[in-house]
Amino acid sequence: MVEGGRQDGRPALLVLLCSSLLLNALFLAHHFVFSPPRLLGHDDGGGSSCGLSWSLQAARDAEAVAAVDCSGHGQVFLDGVVAGEDGRPGCECNTCFAGPDCSIRTPNCTADADSGNPLFLEPYWRRHAAASAVVFSGWHRMSYVTTDGKFQSVELERQIRRLHGAVGNAVADDKHLVFSAGSLQLINALVYALSPDADADASPPARVVATVPYYPVYRTQTQMFDGREYRWSGTTSPWANASRNSTDGDHGGFIEFVTSPNNPDGQLCKAVLGGSAAAIFDHAYYWPHFTHIPAPSDEDVMMFTMSKPSGHAGSRFGWALIRDENVAKKAYSYLQDNTMGASRDTQLRMLGIVKVMLANLHGEGDIFAFGHDMMRTRWRRLNAAVSRSRRISLQKMAPEYCTYFKRVREPSPAYAWVKCEREEDEDCEEALLKAKIITRTGVGNEASSRYTRISLLKSNDDFDMLMERVTDLVNAEKYDNAPGSTSM
Repeated sequence: MVEGGRQDGRPALLVLLCSSLLLNALFLAHHFVFSPPRLLGHDDGGGSSCGLSWSLQAARDAEAVAAVDCSGHGQVFLDGVVAGEDGRPGCECNTCFAGPDCSIRTPNCTADADSGNPLFLEPYWRRHAAASAVVFSGWHRMSYVTTDGKFQSVELERQIRRLHGAVGNAVADDKHLVFSAGSLQLINALVYALSPDADADASPPARVVATVPYYPVYRTQTQMFDGREYRWSGTTSPWANASRNSTDGDHGGFIEFVTSPNNPDGQLCKAVLGGSAAAIFDHAYYWPHFTHIPAPSDEDVMMFTMSKPSGHAGSRFGWALIRDENVAKKAYSYLQDNTMGASRDTQLRMLGIVKVMLANLHGEGDIFAFGHDMMRTRWRRLNAAVSRSRRISLQKMAPEYCTYFKRVREPSPAYAWVKCEREEDEDCEEALLKAKIITRTGVGNEASSRYTRISLLKSNDDFDMLMERVTDLVNAEKYDNAPGSTSM
């Protein structure tokens, strides 16, 4: 088009303008989509204003070790031993597996069924890796204290109360919470808190007792600390018999440990001593994947540990629910003088873990449904194998109604309490060791040496190896040639 002898340049100018706007849009999109977000006015001390800069490397490192599968028979951990020239940690193999990638199975391996290491829940947390991951800064909770000058996270306290209420295994709202480095630290803290004061010269030391078969640490810790305020006085049996022959039934000065469900036999237990005896209820296993929950426990003193409901034994976190304020203060004072409370880093991790558990209750990702299915299957398999044996037997357990699942549930105990039936197998632990099964003798529980404990809590590899060895043991009976017998 020609006007007044000049060419109209407006179409070309319009194209140029549109191209410029498009290029600017592309540059802006690239900046916001592919670049880390920036926090205005923020500086990380190194001259950068990139808001995620300090956490990115930590996330990359965690993802890198999680991506290594170690042939499915081991794990890589951030704090693992450096294995190669690249400076990265190597695979840590499960029992009976070896090699750089844990792909080599150890021939003729012994099954280790001793420890109560709750690795059966590791697959659950692998499925919930994103929700349960926690990243925190190098300056997180550097102080001795947390909110309001306490050693305990106020928010974690609230979430634990919510968990008990949702599961229905304990009445928590009217109790004081005391945190600890695992439930083991609570054993002596609670004995101390329930004992008479050291300066009360007229008061005799409290007598600490438990019912056979009991968790051995009650005895070993009480004897080890050897306080002036308390002493280990054995089993409840002689004291209960004395009570039945007395008129007042008074048990003043006694502290009774009641483990329910019991470790090692999985039975729900009640206090044996009555009167004014104090009782510490160890509810470490009072969760729906280990036992039926008939009703919420509402005892004066109850102790729990995160190693059993979530499986995080290595984090060392436990807590007590205590009705009496003075007892709670004394226990808190003990832990303050002992360690100044549970690790603040652990408390943050446990806060995330509890929130995941709560968010998935009664859903597809319910940890208690997952755990019960796995433990029930393990108990079924072991029970089926042992039922063919005349040499060993297991404790009897029946299906029971559970308020959490709102149905009758099958047994799923944490441990098998094994009895050796043959006269020559007087030492059951030794008899099973000859069959290449490591167990924990009943002598430690002050039971007969004819009993020994088998853990069902460990990894799938550990349980599979256990089943192989138990099957070998039972099958050998057909030929009267059991592994380790004198006829071999």
